[in-house]
Amino acid sequence: MDILHTMKTLAADFAREEEGSQVVEYGLIIALVSIALAIGLAKIAGASPFSALATRIASCLSGTCT
Repeated sequence: MDILHTMKTLAADFAREEEGSQVVEYGLIIALVSIALAIGLAKIAGASPFSALATRIASCLSGTCT
């Protein structure tokens, strides 16, 4: 009977745990800020630096890295 009560208590505590959800929320916020910065920098610097970087990464992934 004690094991059943302990399992119920552990399950209830796990359901109330919020630390994991905070980590996910912070991760989403960081991702959104990073995307906004990348878009802003692309508009300020023009698309050529980012497209050149994307082309270089694609060529390295295909095996013809220079």
